[in-house]
Amino acid sequence: MGPTALLLVVVAAAAHAGWNYFAKRVASGGAAFVWLTAACSTVLYLPLAALVVLRAGLPPLHVGLLGVVVSAALHLAYFVLLQRGYAVGDMSVVYPLARGTGPLLALLIAVLLLDERPGVTGVAGGLLVVLGVLVITSGGGDTRPRAGQLAGIGFGLLTGGMIALYTVWDAYAVTALALSPLLFDWANQLARVVLFAPYAWGRRDRIAGVWAKNRREVVLVGLLSPLAYLLVLFAMRLAPVSLVAPARELSIVLAALLGWWLLREGDPGRRIAGSAVVVSGVVLLGIA
Repeated sequence: MGPTALLLVVVAAAAHAGWNYFAKRVASGGAAFVWLTAACSTVLYLPLAALVVLRAGLPPLHVGLLGVVVSAALHLAYFVLLQRGYAVGDMSVVYPLARGTGPLLALLIAVLLLDERPGVTGVAGGLLVVLGVLVITSGGGDTRPRAGQLAGIGFGLLTGGMIALYTVWDAYAVTALALSPLLFDWANQLARVVLFAPYAWGRRDRIAGVWAKNRREVVLVGLLSPLAYLLVLFAMRLAPVSLVAPARELSIVLAALLGWWLLREGDPGRRIAGSAVVVSGVVLLGIA
């Protein structure tokens, strides 16, 4: 991976951990918070999307629709599962579990569907990811009831599955389909707003209440979440997805630190150690 792609991934990791921290602060926001952040992102990034259209034009309609509709559905499922996970589990368990299993599942998808062969280094990296996940999610100082711990782990795994699916598909969209990363991501945000519009309309009071109480967090997540993924999409144009997808998991350690330091979540030693093992694994996956 070249230095430019690596820099993009590192900055994306910081932005990603940041928006997850703010999302955790409104864990009770649920689907209303997801819709509000998508709507906010659509407004904030509209000028840049318009600039791309003015300079490069629109892609063929059928190509754009195919890329955006599939991606929007996967991302929407990801956001809902992640937000639900934060409502029932600790950030420093749910987030590293989701981010740690995502690259491993993406590797399996690439082997099964794209006929890729990761080799010994790739397999070793995958095993380290699994080991780190087990360290992070093993009992320890989680003060929630056991049912809550298991629910957080389950939602973390489901979120990881969505990460794997949207990573592979989005890499395909900005490379094989040649869609502009910025316009592609903005259209994704718009699609999520439209898909969730019936929910928002039926729960207008709930939407208004979440906005009134958490507007600062809504704006920050609406700004940081697309920024983090935009940087990854541009990196995927400069380096193979098999390198970019694992490298972006550097955000795992940042999330574990934020969960312990700012949210006062328990057992920092075990969780940080497990996150370090996950990072070691994804580094091996990146060089496989």
